[in-house]
This record gives sequence, C-alpha cells and structure tokens, in this order.
Amino acid sequence: MSYYLNSENHLDPGPVYVRENGQLHMVNLALDGVRSSLQKPRPFRLFPKGFSVELCMNREDDTAQKEKTDHFIFTYTREGNLRYSAKSLFNLVLGFISDNVDHIDSLIGFPEQIAEKLFSAAEARQKFTEPGAGLRALQKFTEAYGSLVLCSLCLRNRYLVISEKLEEIKSFRELTCLDLSCCKLGDEHELLEHLTNEALSSVTQLHLKDNCLSDAGVRKMTAPVRVMKRGLENLTLLDLSCNPDITDAGIGYLFSFRKLNCLDISGTGLKDVKAVKHKLQTHIGLVHSKVPLKEFDHSNCKTEGWADQIVLQWERVTSEAVKPRETSEPGTAAQHFYGKRARTEAPVKCHLADAHMNSSEKLQFYKEKAPDCHGPLLKHEALSGQESKKSKKRAFEEPEKEQSNSSQSSKQKYVCLAVEDWDLLNSY
Repeated sequence: MSYYLNSENHLDPGPVYVRENGQLHMVNLALDGVRSSLQKPRPFRLFPKGFSVELCMNREDDTAQKEKTDHFIFTYTREGNLRYSAKSLFNLVLGFISDNVDHIDSLIGFPEQIAEKLFSAAEARQKFTEPGAGLRALQKFTEAYGSLVLCSLCLRNRYLVISEKLEEIKSFRELTCLDLSCCKLGDEHELLEHLTNEALSSVTQLHLKDNCLSDAGVRKMTAPVRVMKRGLENLTLLDLSCNPDITDAGIGYLFSFRKLNCLDISGTGLKDVKAVKHKLQTHIGLVHSKVPLKEFDHSNCKTEGWADQIVLQWERVTSEAVKPRETSEPGTAAQHFYGKRARTEAPVKCHLADAHMNSSEKLQFYKEKAPDCHGPLLKHEALSGQESKKSKKRAFEEPEKEQSNSSQSSKQKYVCLAVEDWDLLNSY
C-alpha cells in the first residue's frame, strides 16, 4: 500500500478507501495522506458564484456583444432575494420567430389565435416600422388573414403617413371602411388607382372628402364597375364633398353604384342642382336629405384590427420626423423613457373643408326604404289562415272528444263488477 502511494509513475486509479476501526476513510493521493471523513459532493449550481445581474438600458453596443439571456425571468422574493425562472418553450419560440418575422415564407393555414400573438410580439419589437423588413412581414399577415389584420382604416388628414407608408397601406386587404378625407390626393395618385383593385372590392364605406378630385378622377374610379362589374361594386356610402372640380358630368358616373345608400356631394361644382337631384332619384333611388346625415360626421370611422397600433406608430414617426425636437413636450419625453404605451386615436379635423361646408348648402342623399305594400294583405291572410286552422282544429277536436267520452263510458260498462265477482277474483 505504501509502495503504491509513494510510487510516481502510475495511472490515477481514482479514490482509494480504507476502513480503520470500523470507519471508512478516503486516501488523498495529492497530499499522500488519509482524510478523516468522506469528501462531500459539491452542490449543483446553474450559475457560478461570481454571477450577477446588471440592468442595462439604452446600451445597444454592449448588449450586442454579450450573449442574450432573455430566456430567464428574474424576480424578487418577499425577503429581497433574487429569484430566476425559465420561460416557457412557447414564449421562447414566439420571441425568436417575432425577431425574424420578415423571413417567414407563408402563414396561410396557420391558426388565427397563435398568429395574433405572433403579430403582437412583432409589434412590441417594432418590426413593422423597419424599412423593407416591416413591409415583407406585414404582407405575410395580410395575405393570410385579411380583415383580421385591419378591417377599417382612418387616414383623415394624414397625408404624410400616406406618402411615407404607401406600400404598407396598399398591402391591406378586405377593408370595409376607408377614410382618406383631407389628404389632397388628386386624380393621378397611386392610391386612388389602387381603390379599383380586387383586393379592395370589399369596401362598403369610402370617404374622399377634400381630395382635389375632378370628373376625370371619378371616371377612373368608376371605370371597373361600369365596364367589368368589378372594383367598388359593394359600395354603400360615398363622400365626395369639398371637391369643387366635380361637375354634373362627374355625378353621372356614380349611377353605376347600384348598392349606394348614402352620398355626400356638398361643396362640388354642380351647375344644375335640381337636375342632379332628379337624376339621382330616378337612376339609383337617392333622395335629398333636408337634415345632415349622421353617417357623414366621421364619428364612427376608426382604425380597427390587429394593426391599429401600427398605424399610430407610423403617424408618430412621421410627425416626429417633421417637427423639431425642441418643441417636444415633457410628457412625451417621459413616455419614451418609461416605455411606449398604446395610444388612443384622437379625432382629426379638417378646418378648411369644415369652413367650406358651413358656408354652402349640404347636398347629402340617402335611399328611402321601400314601403311595405303587401303588409296589410299578408297580415289579413295570416289572420284568416289562423282562424281557419283554429276552426279546423275545433272541428277535429269535437269528434275526438265524443269518441273519448264514448270509449270512457264503454270502459266503465266493462269495468263495473259486482262484489261477488271481486271476492271470486281475490280467492285466486
């Protein structure tokens, strides 16, 4: 044993145990001695002793070099001790995909519940505001989910957003309400041509107030409906007010909208107003309203869908790019410091158009409901039918009652037994 311990050229056999006086000892080869007690195993540690947590804010250079540890959640206990727990696998995968959302091939057939969470995670990381990558990511969602991404879009007086995010706006599909009021688009704008696309055939409410439109723009917008019965064929509400270049000839192109229920042409360049009123009533059944219609007060038009906060982000980015930093209020700076919160959409007013509307007569039209001519006749027939059914029912009920009475009397005749007969039956 001593020779083996003192020998230098030998392989490490591992720990050597020796029992002495009923106690087990382990021989320490490094110290050439024997320990008095067994060596305790080291406790398992997820992090080394020198591990510490540092809260880093706005240090992109340092965080890019360090390895990300966002797969752990750090909290504090009641005693003030730091406690960590691992995130779920679903959240880890969701975060990874949202960081690379622009590289997704397709989302068609993917569950809507998971897609909404993925959209929210990508929105929180501001992936849709990135140039190029944001457009590709948004197109993947719109082509797969359509109206769930955005069903109503209000861009009233937001011409800067349209000029900066035109391709993103054109990627939205299956919109039902679109408000482009006070945007000064003109007849040759690309977005006006996009309105006739098949992707926006679902639009039922279209607001084009104060957009410098003329008869040529109206003719171009209604051409697919007039020629191929496509485009804005489902349109029920149209606002063309405050476009002074639209004349009587331009109103004639609107007769192709057979489903139109509300029309506003106030502030246009009409010459013969009475003739236009008569044509609208005879061709598509629209009647002039003596009171302002609530459909054109722009109170119900809002941006609704998964991407409602994205539109507000676009507006904030474009407004901050235009105004100087010195004019920023302390409240906005505090919001940027403590984090970005969901903003509520404030109503935007178009002062020039409103002043023009107040000074001129409002030409708003609506479609009257068809009178119910057959109502009294149908009610009379229904009442007579019910009375005939009741009389027939009574006629059928009377013989049934007679038959039931006769059957009951016959049963009573057969059932009536004498006392002697009952005694005879009980004897058995």
